[in-house]
Amino acid sequence: MEATHTHTFDAPADLGRYRMRALLVGVVFLVIGAVLAFLMGQTAGYGGLVHVLRSYLVGFFFVTGVSVGSLAWLCLGHMTGGAWAITSRRLFEAATRCIPLCAVLFIPVVVSLYVHDHGAGHAGGHAVSVYEWSDPAVVAGDEALTHKRTYLNPPFFIVRAVVYFAIWFAFAYVLSKWSAQQDKTADPRLRRRMQDISGPGILLFGLTVTFAAIDWGMSLEPHWFSTIYGLIIMAGWGLSALAFVITVATYLGSREPMAHAYQPLHFHDWGKLLLALVMLYAYFAFSQFLITWAGNLPEEIPFYLRRLRGGWQFVGLMIILFHFALPFVLLLSRARKRKPRSLRRIALLMIFMRLVDLVFFFAPSVHQGGEPDWHTSDLARSFLPMFAMALGLGGIWLWYYFGQLSSRPLLPLGERDLEQAIAPAEGHH
Repeated sequence: MEATHTHTFDAPADLGRYRMRALLVGVVFLVIGAVLAFLMGQTAGYGGLVHVLRSYLVGFFFVTGVSVGSLAWLCLGHMTGGAWAITSRRLFEAATRCIPLCAVLFIPVVVSLYVHDHGAGHAGGHAVSVYEWSDPAVVAGDEALTHKRTYLNPPFFIVRAVVYFAIWFAFAYVLSKWSAQQDKTADPRLRRRMQDISGPGILLFGLTVTFAAIDWGMSLEPHWFSTIYGLIIMAGWGLSALAFVITVATYLGSREPMAHAYQPLHFHDWGKLLLALVMLYAYFAFSQFLITWAGNLPEEIPFYLRRLRGGWQFVGLMIILFHFALPFVLLLSRARKRKPRSLRRIALLMIFMRLVDLVFFFAPSVHQGGEPDWHTSDLARSFLPMFAMALGLGGIWLWYYFGQLSSRPLLPLGERDLEQAIAPAEGHH
């Protein structure tokens, strides 16, 4: 198979330049975000180091979501086939090979379990922590947290994270290894193996991401719970991964050798998938809000009360308009989905709004104890450092991703249906 191609679909030469720029931007924004978080945390009484670690969590959650979400798309592509899956396979594979980096980036999250600022007072009178259930003093004085400490305790939290990363890495490693072997041998048995393992991979993705979402996100507010939270995070991670890969594909599609490999039909298919994820995420998020509003239970409504005051209500409105309404309308256009430049703008908007949505999910959760008492200044103190650190970690992650992407051909050369997938045939799906 490999010998039938006139070129090997190597990454464009300027990718290395963009890679180093990403690293530089990442380091700069990470430092800026850390300094902002420390200073703003100190002045607001959040605790300087605690606020740094809290802001870091948003960036970690985002880049991990792109990596693990790509694993789900990779498995789905192997199971269903199609031109969209074949032409985007290497882009998703490169993202899954960033999972070890995400495991390293998890170390500060572990550190946050043992950092408690006892000098930063707040309404509850306890120490300020990223995860309040990690502070023994807080747990001892809270009956609900005492009952939950069998599950919510630092050692078990770390063990579960190790299990999640081990499962994600195992699937990513095996699929990437077999794909590389397929390039060399074009062995049809490898295609079947990747299909066979992808089914269990999808199931384990759902299970592990649900528990990771509970551990890393929902437990920021340990008195609050939602049965649909895991689905929201799964859809969000899938949406982030797809929007990112579409952005990369539009960049590659403007350069050789991919300019003649990516067809309008491929972008159309990716655009349709993006539209589906936009609607799915909105459905899950609205369902959670509707159920909470209808139930009106005191243990559930604080989650939204904290997001309906102090300026956060405008962030919520921004999410409704630009995370759902605008991309939904834009993606209804068939012509717009088939144009790489137009689709890239929508994908970049979704990446930006995914970051905004994560800040909206995580930042108001920093309040611990008492009734929510947020002011507009709290919005700036949380939003600015969290967004800056997310851009910082995103730049570092992108540097690693570009390295992985350039290490292999941009298309699976040993794939049986590759020629058909990249042929400019309008009727092929």
